[in-house]
Amino acid sequence: MPPTVKKVLHWIVWGFLIYAIITNPDRAADIVGAVWDIISQGVLNIGRFFNNLLGS
Repeated sequence: MPPTVKKVLHWIVWGFLIYAIITNPDRAADIVGAVWDIISQGVLNIGRFFNNLLGS
């Protein structure tokens, strides 16, 4: 993609995120919390996998 298209898409995504937070902050916080839980559980599961793989 040309740099200008990337820049426009970047601004659209940020604008939508700000709009979503301003219009419904409780729902936005729930979404961020859910994403954080998914990421943290993923990291923990990867750690457990390598821990079991190494036999510790």
